[in-house]
This record gives sequence, C-alpha cells and structure tokens, in this order.
Amino acid sequence: MIRNTFLLAASAVAMSASAALAQPGRGAPPGPTQPPTNPQALPVDRAAAPYVRSTPPSDAMIQKIYEEGTQRSQVMKIAQTLLDSVGPRLTGSTDADRAQTWMLANYAKWGIPARIENYGTWNSWKNGSAFAELLAPRVRGLEVTAMGWSPGTAGKWVEGSVIMIPEDVVTPEKFAAWVPSARGKFVLLNAPQLTCRMPGQLAEFGTIETRDRLRQEQSALSASFNQRVLAGGGPRAIQAKLKAAGVVGALTTNFSQYPGINKVFGSPAQEIPTVDVGCEDMGLLYRLAANNQGPKIRLMVTAEKGPERPIGNVIAEMKGSTLPNEYVVLSAHFDSFTGGSGATDNGTGSLTMIEAMRILRTVYPNPKRTIVIGLWNSEEQGLNGSKAYAEMHPEVISGMQMLFNQDNGTGRISSISPGPFVHAGAFLTRYLSEMPSEVTQWIRLGSTSPFNGPGGTDHTTFVCHKAPGIGTGALSWDYSNTTWHTNRDTFDKIIPEDLRNNATLIAMLAYMASEDAQKFPRDLVPQGNAQDGTPRPWPVCPGPTKRAADSNR
Repeated sequence: MIRNTFLLAASAVAMSASAALAQPGRGAPPGPTQPPTNPQALPVDRAAAPYVRSTPPSDAMIQKIYEEGTQRSQVMKIAQTLLDSVGPRLTGSTDADRAQTWMLANYAKWGIPARIENYGTWNSWKNGSAFAELLAPRVRGLEVTAMGWSPGTAGKWVEGSVIMIPEDVVTPEKFAAWVPSARGKFVLLNAPQLTCRMPGQLAEFGTIETRDRLRQEQSALSASFNQRVLAGGGPRAIQAKLKAAGVVGALTTNFSQYPGINKVFGSPAQEIPTVDVGCEDMGLLYRLAANNQGPKIRLMVTAEKGPERPIGNVIAEMKGSTLPNEYVVLSAHFDSFTGGSGATDNGTGSLTMIEAMRILRTVYPNPKRTIVIGLWNSEEQGLNGSKAYAEMHPEVISGMQMLFNQDNGTGRISSISPGPFVHAGAFLTRYLSEMPSEVTQWIRLGSTSPFNGPGGTDHTTFVCHKAPGIGTGALSWDYSNTTWHTNRDTFDKIIPEDLRNNATLIAMLAYMASEDAQKFPRDLVPQGNAQDGTPRPWPVCPGPTKRAADSNR
C-alpha cells in the first residue's frame, strides 16, 4: 500500500512536470519566431525605396566591403575591450585617457596615422567606487553611484544624519540662515519618486484616482524640492555653499521610469561628495527624514576630482590619393557619463565608425578623397569636441564632401536624414542603390528640412557651418529609458548583428562619397519665415566651451 501510494505520487509529479514543460516558454519545442512588432524594424516598402536593389551589387569594392564587414568583423571584439576593460569615458577622466591611448594603439596596428588633438582643459577625474550603508534606524546597504566629477572621501568612511532642506526655505535669505545647521550631515537634493513602479504597470492596473493622485503629489513634491535648491543658488551654485557650511555629502536621484535604472549625470561644479541613490533607497531615506525617524548613513567614495588639465579629440586620417584636400568624415563622440560603461551612448556610435575605418583600411587603403575619423570629446557638455575641430580645421569644413554621424544607441540604422541640403537626397539615393539589399532594405531616407541650429549630436556642428553633415538614426531598443545615460548602459545591451550592419553601411557610404565624381553642392532649402513673417536667419554657430570653469553644465 505504501509502495503503491508512492508510485502514484511519483507518477503524478512526473505528469505535472511534463505538463509544465509542454507550456510555451517552459521547455516545449518553440514555435516559429515572430517578426518584430515595431514597424520601423521591418523592411521598407520597396515601391517607396528605389535604392533597394533586386540584384547583387555590381561594384566589386562594395562587395569587398560587405564581405569584410559581415564575415570578418572585429567590432564586437573591439567593443568588449572598450566597454568592459576601459569602461566609461567621462571628459577629463583617467578612463577617457586610457580609451584615447588604446585607440591610438589600434590605429597604429591597422596602419592608420592618428593623433590626439588638444583644444582645451577640463576637470581631471579618477573614477572610483561608491559604497553606502544605512546605520539608523536600522542597518542595510544602499545602492549608490558616484556622480561624474564628484569629489571623493579620501578613501575613508564618512558618517552623518540625512536631512532635507526645510520646506519653508524658499529664499536665499532663508537658505543662508538654515545652511549652518547642515554641518556634518548629508543633504537630499532631489525629490524622491513616490513609487518606483513602471508607468506601464500604473497604466495597466492603477485606477484613475490612483494615477491622478500620484501625478499631483509627485509634481508638488518635485516643485517644492526644486524651489529649495533654487533658494541655495541652483544645482551648481548650491554645491559651494554646502561645502562652506561643512556638509559631508549630497544625495541625488534621477529615476529612468524602469525599476533598477537611474540616469547618472554629474557636473564639474560639484564640491562635495555627490552620489546618485537608487530610486527605492532614495524614497526610504526621504520617508525616514520626513517622519523624524533619525536616518543616519555612512558613505565612501573612492573617486578623485582634480584641477583642469588638457583634453582633446582622437583624429585619424587616410590621405586621399587624388583629391587630398577634399574630405569624407566619420563622426561620433567618444565621451560618456559614468553610470554604466557608455555602451550605447556613444560606444556603439564610436564603434560603428572605428570598425568602418578598419574595414576601409583593409580593403580600400588608397581612397580618392581623404577619409577622416573624429572621435569627439566633451559632446555631453555641449558638442565641445566637434565644435573645436570645426574651429581648428576650416580646410575640412570647406573641403568636406560628406560627413556621417551616429549617436543614438545600439539599433540598426533605419533612417538617414539629408538635413537642409537640397541635393543630399539624390546623392544618398545614388550611394544606397549600389549596396546590397541586405543592408538597404532597412533604411528610410528622410526629407530635407530647415536647420534649427546645432544641438543634439555632433553632425549639427558641421551643418551649422553649411558643411554636409548627415545624421543617421537607429532603432530605439528603448534607448531613452533603458540605456541613455543610465547605470545599465553596458556591453550586454549591444545587438551584434545591428552593430556589424551599421559599420558595414558607414564604410560603404564613405567609399561611395570618396569615389564620387561629383563634388557635393551645398544648396540649402529655405529657412522659412519667423512668426512675424520675416525670413528666418541662418542660426549662429557657437564655439566650444574650452574650460570647465566656463561651463554652465
């Protein structure tokens, strides 16, 4: 009887396990993989894309570039070293120095002349770890990340109570009267999130009343915190005042809307150890402080902030054989913030251009026009590296045939913008029509449009000077919430197939632009009229910020 019961029970367990395995996603044979659900990730309508070939390419060099880029790609090997071993590349940091030195070594190995071209100075910074622990009213670890250019704690633990600027401190006079009481304490500078749940969960399950309440309460809390910081002079000026008062640290947070993901920035104006605190932990510290429950923490930040030191761009060139004073430029910013590894902002854009240059050096070592790759510094602080290059190299601006830029994540390039150049669409259509359909079938060619001024990313620097900078747009892969300036912008977010595709595409575009028998004409679409009916002038092209002391970021 005992034996039979045991056998029946064992049989039931086996049947239950088999049933579980038969469920989708539980070990059953998978069904066919479905196409992507985002329309932009699907092939273009060929009727609207005459550049998508129905036959293999006829240009032997295009075929060589395609084979090198798809069959012998080095881009993921390069990516792993850059993102895992070197890591993030904050302007002025020792990590940025290592990345630039490493790139010079790569260029030397590939036989491409390269240099670091200094243009200014910025605060030096040695990246380091940050650790924090709640000591009272209970003990637990806290999730923190050092903000870019944060001073460290000299390798020591510092302890103190956690406080907020009081709600009634809303004028400079009240701030000046309050701040001496913050000596020896940590100050919360940002409003916490009242919930760290995803917006999608609130939309799926939350009642209208719940969502309205959260929105109203969060808006009021954020406005209150912002007003208190403004009373201290704003996010930059308040740092010096907190330091003078003897505050031991500042606690900030910037929730990305996804659990576990925060956006981590920084400012060279930081004067006291400043860390980003995970969403849930920031809420905990706020509630403890708001309810007078005596939160006390200890913090260690091993980063080191130093004085301004020289910074520059990494520039490499393959000299043109017949038109050396005309230029094709590969453009991407090399700097990043420090929360993750700077993988998709802008590691993938830089890697696209680096691999494209390697491909060209391998199969097209004697270009007709000079091919330049610029890995710009300090894009995150206002396109400073590309602005400096444009200022220092008027000959490249005047001789530019075309510039290609990439800066929005890991996704496959799915759009190319002609910008304000009347003839760019025709040139790009002609270039794309020579390429394999495996690459061009994904690309939507945009329309010309007036130029609103430099910003967003580096090709706009050159467009402002009326040089043909071409922007390429990539599939999102939820770039804005998941990886853009976040603590999760790491190697694993790269999509290898897309990165190989992008590098191969850029190499083919550079080859076509280099060999083109036509010089690119710079006719511009009309800028249109301002609200008062007068013609809109061409935007002013600002120069770079060459010193951290002059930065407003």
